[in-house]
Amino acid sequence: MTSNGEPTADTILVAGTASHVGKSTVAAGLCRLLADRGVSVAPFKAQNMSNNARATPGGEIGVSQYVQARAARVPPTTDHNPVLLKPRGEGESQLVVDGEAVGHFAAGEYYDAHWEDALAAARGAHARLAADHDVIVAEGAGSIAEINLHDRDLANVETARFADADVLLVADIERGGVFASLVGTLELVPDDVRERVIGAVITKFRGDESLLAPGLAAFEERTGVPILGVIPHDDPGLPEEDSVALPSVGERAVRGADDGVPDDRSVTAAVPRLPRISNFTDLHPLAAVPGVRVAYVPLSDSLAEADAVVLPGSKNTVDDLLALREAGFDDALSDFDGPVVGLCGGYQLLGEEIRNADIEGTSERERVEGFGLLPVRTTFSQTKTVERVERYLNGVGPLAGADDPIEGYEIHMGESTLVGEAARPFEGDGAATDRVLGTYLHDLFANAAARDAFVRNTFEHAGTEPPAALGADRPSPYDRAASFLAEHVDSGPLPIEW
Repeated sequence: MTSNGEPTADTILVAGTASHVGKSTVAAGLCRLLADRGVSVAPFKAQNMSNNARATPGGEIGVSQYVQARAARVPPTTDHNPVLLKPRGEGESQLVVDGEAVGHFAAGEYYDAHWEDALAAARGAHARLAADHDVIVAEGAGSIAEINLHDRDLANVETARFADADVLLVADIERGGVFASLVGTLELVPDDVRERVIGAVITKFRGDESLLAPGLAAFEERTGVPILGVIPHDDPGLPEEDSVALPSVGERAVRGADDGVPDDRSVTAAVPRLPRISNFTDLHPLAAVPGVRVAYVPLSDSLAEADAVVLPGSKNTVDDLLALREAGFDDALSDFDGPVVGLCGGYQLLGEEIRNADIEGTSERERVEGFGLLPVRTTFSQTKTVERVERYLNGVGPLAGADDPIEGYEIHMGESTLVGEAARPFEGDGAATDRVLGTYLHDLFANAAARDAFVRNTFEHAGTEPPAALGADRPSPYDRAASFLAEHVDSGPLPIEW
């Protein structure tokens, strides 16, 4: 109970020694474990920095908290992620507070002018969640030991304090130096936060765990902090939060190549690695289909080995369009004769022109020519669309053969209108020709009907038979994340045993 008698929840802060150590997976696993045991649990991240967002009835939140809410079996709300920073280039980010876009700010301006408002929003969101749930699983951001940020570390230090949280420290052994990371983190966190650490979890371990035993014992003796578990290297299939998981701009990486299907029986969907890529989790369902390779390729790459192309979302469509054109990607795409799908910003790229481009881009250009593969004109304004949508898919072009209700979400600036003849695949949204399709609908490929139609048409274009497993049910990533924790982590100091 709080001092005024209001109910409050236990809060576990899943903090990390660095970015991309597995915090999001551990938090999602905890949410599902607790929910399955009848505990009223909610996720929380005070401040997120990510261009992978999802729409809720109240506005947009980071993808990880949306996923964790589903793991907790509660409707996602803006309280789960009250402050979201969406990088857009040139040192600026779009600030989203309680689901609503506030404006574009450099880091210094954010901390000078908006920090107190962000802190108040985070406190208020946590208080509301604490009044409605028994346990809150909070996720930190990056490293909890960034000593230059300890006076303004909203997701880590401030959350630990205002939520009166127990801290579960997560470290990634795959990077090397895991014990140094853990010890160093404990040395550098503020003393009052150090006292809240109830244990540590090591993630992404490969090999014989008995070889770790001397290190585990030495760490516990040195710090007094128990190692609660060592989680083996595996991927439950949860969407990634940020572009740390992607190759750097100019590098190539392929997802889905470890599915056991020979390369000569597979197809490749090429995805240009945009400098300001966003919502690339739209591609995860494709990479999970046996026989489908999702290849993130440099902007200057040839598309000769591609069987299909998917243009992903962009936090800054105009600047990414100019980068693509400078690299010659527009010429390569014009010569490509396979299926092409553009999602959100990728849809805007495929059109004939973009007007009011200076609103979206960092230059002063008012008008920019698009790739001209769809008869569409996009006009930017300060209005932002954020909504969950349900539509009927009239399968045409790359999605031919799918005629089904689908659902997803829209998060975008600008409106696109037809200026020529094209099919409307989504009840007034999008545009399509016989081989090119664009839409504002995110999570398109999370719908089995759209995903399977795209895969079948891509295999047909490649002259290869699609996999027999197409359309088969896939195991729940939430249940897989929960099983990792149940099997490999000791629940002793946590609010519930498993």
